[in-house]
Amino acid sequence: MSESDDARPDAAHLHVRRGSATPEEIAAVIAVVSESLAQEASTAVADEPTVSAWRISARGVGNDLRRDVPWGRWAG
Repeated sequence: MSESDDARPDAAHLHVRRGSATPEEIAAVIAVVSESLAQEASTAVADEPTVSAWRISARGVGNDLRRDVPWGRWAG
């Protein structure tokens, strides 16, 4: 890896802890893992939140009354 690869946020590091892997074996591992991640990312879909008809129709419930705004003729 070059110095510029370490600065990239998407750069991955692979450490062989036991044995000695050949460059071909490391390339095979990277290819399999990359393909698996790409496939998972392409099929990952977030569910749309379900909104009930009651929540849609209850648009004004819960708002405080404004005491500074008079109501029509009863304002005095």
